[in-house]
Amino acid sequence: MIERHPMARTSTDRRPRTSFFSRPGVRRLAPFALITAIALIFIFENRASVNIRLLIPEVTMPLWGALLIAWGLGMLAWAFTLRRRR
Repeated sequence: MIERHPMARTSTDRRPRTSFFSRPGVRRLAPFALITAIALIFIFENRASVNIRLLIPEVTMPLWGALLIAWGLGMLAWAFTLRRRR
């Protein structure tokens, strides 16, 4: 009789494979990736120049630039709240 090491794994000892989309990391990242893609499409479709008042000065810049800055500030706020929650 052949003895095998107690820790040796055979083809029947494998854990069941989980689907890619059922993994916790992917489930958390998928909505973020989808919302980011939609936001970036929206940002870069709005290319008109607009006047923006920043407390005292008034600047003229493309709308996509202002939206991109607002999106970036939103991502920073999200990152700080996520970090604080842990």
